[in-house]
Amino acid sequence: MKRALSIMPTPEDMEQSNTRQISRRLYEGVKLVVGLGNPGSQYEDSRHNVGFRVVDILSARHGIRLGEYRFSSLIGYGKIAGSDVVVAKPLTYMNRSGLAVDTMVDWYNVDPSDVLIILDDVALEQGMLRLRTKGSDGGHNGLKSIIRVLGTEEIPRLRVGIGKPNPTMDMTTHVLDRFDKEELPIIKEAFTRAADAVSVWIEHGIDQAMNEFNC
Repeated sequence: MKRALSIMPTPEDMEQSNTRQISRRLYEGVKLVVGLGNPGSQYEDSRHNVGFRVVDILSARHGIRLGEYRFSSLIGYGKIAGSDVVVAKPLTYMNRSGLAVDTMVDWYNVDPSDVLIILDDVALEQGMLRLRTKGSDGGHNGLKSIIRVLGTEEIPRLRVGIGKPNPTMDMTTHVLDRFDKEELPIIKEAFTRAADAVSVWIEHGIDQAMNEFNC
């Protein structure tokens, strides 16, 4: 019978084999959900941190505690729709997200097709969702880092629209700024739908998730 999984192997496991063999046995078939953002209170609730917010909502909904610091990330483990899932918030800062994701993919022995990256997108109207199985980074530095380190563009991603800046604001200020009060109802609904989309991806696959949530 397959033993219940945990984030860390037991001391007994460590004695039986090397850590990579252990991880590949324990985490077979796991799904990896990664929300992108920047650590630190100055970035909390910023437009660039929507990936963090979606992961927080998803974790709370399914009773997953983001309490383990590993792979330069906050990690949580649980089940969603009967599937083993690891959720993560890389704390490397956005431009180095690929370093954290690469170590997680290796440790958990996850194929890139079983990884879902959640990120913000200025090219999408605020509140819109867009799921894709693969593609370029679209100018997003976090996704660019992940694609570069993993060596493939075939990584599923869920983009959450944050809209373009107004003509008087530069792009960096826009993405690092917090949402305006009048924007919050739209973006909070988008966070909820994004968490729903992740659950559908886990249970039914990317095609059904795209059919239900791409607009």
